[in-house]
Amino acid sequence: MIVAINPKREEWEQLAERPALEQQNLQSTVDEVFKSIQSDGDKAVLEFTKRFDNATLINTVAGEEELQYADQLVGGELKEAIELAAKNIEAFHTAQKPQRVEVETAPGVTCWQEAKAIQKVGIYIPGGTAPLFSTVLMLALPAKIAGCKEIVLCTPPGPDGSINPAILFAAKYAGVKQIFKVGGIQAIGAMTFGTESIPKVDKIFGPGNQYVTAAKQRAAQLGVAIDMPAGPSELLVMADETAVPEFVVSDLLSQAEHGVDSQVICVVKSEEQVEPIQKELEIQLALLPRKEIAEKAIENSKIICLPEDQDCVDFINEYAPEHYILCVQNEDFYLDQVINAGSVFIGNYTPESAGDYASGTNHTLPTNGYAKSYSGVNLDAFMKKITFQKITEKGILGIGPAIEQMATAEQLDAHKNAVTKRLAYLNSKNLKS
Repeated sequence: MIVAINPKREEWEQLAERPALEQQNLQSTVDEVFKSIQSDGDKAVLEFTKRFDNATLINTVAGEEELQYADQLVGGELKEAIELAAKNIEAFHTAQKPQRVEVETAPGVTCWQEAKAIQKVGIYIPGGTAPLFSTVLMLALPAKIAGCKEIVLCTPPGPDGSINPAILFAAKYAGVKQIFKVGGIQAIGAMTFGTESIPKVDKIFGPGNQYVTAAKQRAAQLGVAIDMPAGPSELLVMADETAVPEFVVSDLLSQAEHGVDSQVICVVKSEEQVEPIQKELEIQLALLPRKEIAEKAIENSKIICLPEDQDCVDFINEYAPEHYILCVQNEDFYLDQVINAGSVFIGNYTPESAGDYASGTNHTLPTNGYAKSYSGVNLDAFMKKITFQKITEKGILGIGPAIEQMATAEQLDAHKNAVTKRLAYLNSKNLKS
């Protein structure tokens, strides 16, 4: 890991940089796939699945027989773990259900807001080096709680054309009825345009590699909403002398093993903390099955020593981490100043893995500094807010003159007339009575 001791503030921007992604031919590949799917539908999807995933399929639909077989392949203990996680995720997201807001803003003028579910949502589940069946729960359960009418799940098949059984089990458990064996750019393209078998959706959710991220951003340009431009996973640990180095390193590696383009940051208060963390890193890394992946991610990662608490807080908000683990004695000082973070994990016994799986919070979070402007996925992400208003005779008489004045000032005469005619009618009516 790169070590920076008490860096100056002018160096922070460079320290907060994420690993650069290879952009060459990325957009042209996305455009090629999208154009083909728009014109050729399922045929193009199958061709790109063979080209990118080495899977030759007759169709992309995961049928009931495959779901039943997957149920047999998933062990009892894993099923119980999935059910426990699902229960906690459901509890936390159910508590987020919005209430109707109604206000009489002026006499005779009533305004209210109601939340309505997005009707058709697509969820993308990565299935490469780490099949993320937990993401099925994180996306499908809130969609179900929100009341989304149609949930479309896409996940890449293996070379034999199968989907990881845990993904299928989680999907069935969460009530997903439309599951398709398609990944990468072609999955996002299919949900953007719709094909003969894969429905077009209104919003696409889910993490993915740089190709999936680029495809989602292109989908957004074409009128399909996305949750966020989520990229490679990242984590920042803030640790003082009360943090346990063994725990700190285990958390750093829990994100480093996601992919070679992941990044982890450890902010410490003193130079004395650096060596124990580095030694522990060597010990744990040597035993990690995904050592080669984690090692490459660690090359892009940093230990940063900032002795002053306020400097630590300011740097963390500048970095805007996807996952933020806080292990310090004066945690209230840090928590009061959290501005930019996807999800926060507090204390020595709150590993980031808990949020990834079973505590109940959502693990689909903004990366690459987008925590400065994006929230992680929550129940609101599957809903839109619609405002309503009803104005009585008394109400329009009260606010009508102000509307006329404002419309006149903006030189929008038709806007003014829509009020003037009503006021004239009411005034005439009142005179007659």
